[in-house]
Amino acid sequence: MKTKSLILSTIFTIIPLFSAFAGEDVLNSGDTAWMIVATALVMIMTPAGLALFYGGMSRYKNHLNTYAMTFVSYCIASIVWVIWGYTLAFGPDKAGIIGGLDYLFFNGIGPDNLTGTIPTYVFALFQMTFAGITVALVLGSVVDRMKFSSWVLFAVLWVTFIYCPVAHWAWGGGWMGEMGVLDFAGGNVVHINAGVAGLVLSLFLGKRVGYGKEAMFPSSISLTALGAALLWFGWFGFNAGSQLAADGVAGSAFLVTNTSAAMGALAWMFSEWVVSKKPTLLGIASGVVAGLVGITPAAGFVNMPAALIIGLVAGILGFISVSKLKNKVGYDDSLDAFGVHGMCGIWGALATGIFANPLITEGAKGLFYGNPGQIGLQIISIAATIAFSAIGTIMVVLITGFVTDGLRVEREDEIIGLDSTVHGERAFEIE
Repeated sequence: MKTKSLILSTIFTIIPLFSAFAGEDVLNSGDTAWMIVATALVMIMTPAGLALFYGGMSRYKNHLNTYAMTFVSYCIASIVWVIWGYTLAFGPDKAGIIGGLDYLFFNGIGPDNLTGTIPTYVFALFQMTFAGITVALVLGSVVDRMKFSSWVLFAVLWVTFIYCPVAHWAWGGGWMGEMGVLDFAGGNVVHINAGVAGLVLSLFLGKRVGYGKEAMFPSSISLTALGAALLWFGWFGFNAGSQLAADGVAGSAFLVTNTSAAMGALAWMFSEWVVSKKPTLLGIASGVVAGLVGITPAAGFVNMPAALIIGLVAGILGFISVSKLKNKVGYDDSLDAFGVHGMCGIWGALATGIFANPLITEGAKGLFYGNPGQIGLQIISIAATIAFSAIGTIMVVLITGFVTDGLRVEREDEIIGLDSTVHGERAFEIE
């Protein structure tokens, strides 16, 4: 009896090994459990973290409108993704540009299908949360003045025609990934893409009524700080989860994410302290996000000392972009989506080409480890993302404006506030 048990135990131990040697994906319950948690962490970043972060920075009369537009962005991306977005991003490659329609409505995907060591359903849902937060980031450039109806249509079109192709380029078997571009968790796909789109959209909408002539105070900096804390918390799933496994690289990504965020907060705080003589809570919260953005494309490729440098530069760059660049150029990026996500995303993508360490992830080798060519690849990817996002967003804006008869709210509604004129609600009782 003991011999029989030993034989059966040996067989059940060896069978998975044969599957692995045969190149077949094998479900790993540990990886699956971690990715379900990571997906939940990224999900909370949009309708809670980003909504509070953006809502607190918007004016009191537009607080709920900002929250509603952020919240609905996640809802829209969720539906678009399961119907056609996932297959456009991760369907069979078509000329390195876009995925095929094989997985339309998740056709052909069932509970037993695996992506690596996790169920494809989990992988798809994890990627959906990225689409949700990316389109919501764009909103930061245009709060206070865009029609809610126009935003709904814009979000559908932008996820479909801008986000999905770039995601395919980098992660779905497209030309960026095949060329060797490194983008661990979304420097190009998420931050540069969203930042550039936000800038384009803000230029089309024009400046807010009274911009540069009257003070536009945030409705609640404490809510913004709480939102930043939730974003920081969720970003561990964003970056560490992008390894798609519960392993050492995920642990390293977790470490460098926290390190860069903290350094970004301190760098922004001290920069502001030196320039304006006051270290503000809004500056600290913004620095956290800048540090998180900077480390995102590099998280699975760099060590802790590199994370310190990435966070330091991101905090300083974010502060300069928000306090100096925007005023000098003269565009009205309401909540600094381009200044933080666009500029720090570009820095993060470049930093990945500089600091990528093969001791963290095999094959990822940057300038400091003997591969100067990686910088060239990163620059190509940055330029391509900027060009595609800018031109594509212009087209989406023109279509949206034509269908909805204009993107911008009426001047009177803007002056009164969108909480009451659009939603019939108020976030705060103002005497």
